[in-house]
Amino acid sequence: MKRILILHTGGTIAMQLHDSHRDSTRSTISFNLDFFNDQVPGLQEIADLESITLFLEDSSNMVPEMWVTLAEAIEEHYESFDGFVVLHGTDTMAYTASALSFAFENLSKPVVFTGSQVPLSNRRTDARRNLINSVELATLNLPEVCICFNDRVYRGNRATKISIGDFDAFASPNHPVLAEFGLKLTIRSRYRPGSGAFRCHARFDPRIQLLKLYPGMDFNRFLPTGTNSTRALIIEAFGSGNLPAGKNDALLPGLERYLSNDGMVIITSQAVYDEVDLGKYEGGRQAKKLGALSAGDMTTEACVTKIMYLLAHHDDKYTIRDLFRENFAGERTH
Repeated sequence: MKRILILHTGGTIAMQLHDSHRDSTRSTISFNLDFFNDQVPGLQEIADLESITLFLEDSSNMVPEMWVTLAEAIEEHYESFDGFVVLHGTDTMAYTASALSFAFENLSKPVVFTGSQVPLSNRRTDARRNLINSVELATLNLPEVCICFNDRVYRGNRATKISIGDFDAFASPNHPVLAEFGLKLTIRSRYRPGSGAFRCHARFDPRIQLLKLYPGMDFNRFLPTGTNSTRALIIEAFGSGNLPAGKNDALLPGLERYLSNDGMVIITSQAVYDEVDLGKYEGGRQAKKLGALSAGDMTTEACVTKIMYLLAHHDDKYTIRDLFRENFAGERTH
């Protein structure tokens, strides 16, 4: 029987556990599997389970230091287990899954993120199905950081949350699902097998800014000027990467100033489907000429975590630019 480690970080799935430890001063809580056995009978018939509670946080409280804690916990137990299930709140699950996909080199075991829209103790919860599917998935030869939710399996750095109140909370707009659960599990996409020794490189530099454009925006209020606090600026532009380029707009001159001060600019889109094309419209063409990078078909979550990862590992702007264009964890098509 495969050995699977469940790592609990918080979230809706075990909200009852949240409440029982809300005033705890301990940094690490030993999680009792009896809670799962009571709520999900037969779960331990799938695998030999052990569980660690790293922290109990609403996922809106997640920060890069917590990604590091989680990644290092997996590294510490990597040789002792066949797979890993991470219980996580849905709101920032795609960010954490993306971050770990960049941090892990030569991953050869499944790291499965799951959670729920309704607490496990609730009668009409989606948590039981998500948990059973995730534990089963973690026993398979699927060397991916993935998200398992509502009978679908998504590559972690391709997923994004699309619904607040529906059980079908996630989607993978620009990449096929990896697998689907029905009467049986069907693998629908090629996974990325690891080769060589597993390594964890979990470091992230959060000195970035994410800017979502809207009509009439006063860019002088929001654009960074230097790189002391903002080493990279990600812009959620319109459509295929279109930006205001009128003669009275301050965006492009502001980007030019920031780029001339050694900043980096990445253009993604507010539309979740398809690929950014900076050559399609005048605003994108001018931004590209100034040195802005296209995010291609990456999710915003992947853009944010990838640039944080690269900034933490490299100082040279041109090295970072070259690596950002590469597809090294399955996060982009081109």
